[in-house]
Amino acid sequence: MPPYAGFEQGPIRPPSEAESLLIRVNRNCPWNRCTFCSLYKKQRFSIRPVEEVIRDIDTVHHLIKQIAQGVPPQTLPGDHQGVLAAWSWYCGGMHSVFLQDADCLTYRPENLVRILRHLKERFPGVKRITCYARSESLARTPDAALRELAAAGLNRIHVGMETGSEALLKLVQKGVDKEGQVAAGLKVKGAGIELSEYFLAGLGGTELSLEHAEESAEVINRINPDFIRFRTLHIREGVELFPGSGDQKFRFASDQVLAREIGAFLAALDGITSAVRSDHGFNLFQEINGAFPAGKERLVAVPRRFLELEPDQRMLFQVGKRTGRLLRLDDLKRPDQVEPVRKFCRESGITAANVDERMHEMMQDRMRRGIYG
Repeated sequence: MPPYAGFEQGPIRPPSEAESLLIRVNRNCPWNRCTFCSLYKKQRFSIRPVEEVIRDIDTVHHLIKQIAQGVPPQTLPGDHQGVLAAWSWYCGGMHSVFLQDADCLTYRPENLVRILRHLKERFPGVKRITCYARSESLARTPDAALRELAAAGLNRIHVGMETGSEALLKLVQKGVDKEGQVAAGLKVKGAGIELSEYFLAGLGGTELSLEHAEESAEVINRINPDFIRFRTLHIREGVELFPGSGDQKFRFASDQVLAREIGAFLAALDGITSAVRSDHGFNLFQEINGAFPAGKERLVAVPRRFLELEPDQRMLFQVGKRTGRLLRLDDLKRPDQVEPVRKFCRESGITAANVDERMHEMMQDRMRRGIYG
């Protein structure tokens, strides 16, 4: 076993875990074949020894004690990453922990229980401990083990459903089928753990958009997760999303197609009590925030309002949202926010006729520059 190399953190966490302490239990993704995800490509998956993870927890515990005693962060001993993690978490109130990386259920349950118990022992005030997990890993985890993880403090699991479409699951090499998605979600709920399921808008492109929306809603209706979270597909030009599919080629969905897709997905949700969150800066509609069943009509109305806009107004919102000048459709009522967008469109030659092409170019440029939110 290589020697302990110091405190580690992985590359991502959900936006809802912005104030969480990030504790890395494994590195990268054990599957790493999904065609839409480039985050871990060319990175080797490995599981960190439990002793290393516990040492990371103890490092943060030691640093927090010194911070609480008034030691300035710039004088704290230890590596920069560990000090920054401890200081940021302390300033955020130390309420939640997120276990990284892509699939913590690859960890042996008894070792994960040991880590969870150590976290609770060191930080008894922590209210929430969460992680990512793949449906395939959850499906093979015994129910008793999931209940033990819940008892040890695992409160919430984030699952990248992405789609409920059997065709799309195969095309993007997700490594699970529709029934596997449902079975995994129900196992999490049955263990008493909160469940966040992710819907990846745009994954079906233009041709499979409606199928993607309707079959994904069917899966969600059968699971009734605690949270439904929206993400929007963004991949670089040249990435083959549907490899080995013969003549079936992916065509990026325009914002109007995305709006119809999101509206169809929300309209097809029924019989659930899930909260809905559109909590990523890349999403077109960040005001999709509410809960079923009471909030359904208000949520469905958001994409419908966009589609009912005059082409010029629709263009202004698309550009304003992608440039960060507008956050919500209601911002179109504010001249002080709209006029800079209108000026930008004039100076950049953006029109209602070419806005989708230009916004696609803009998002591609942001991805090349490593801007993901």
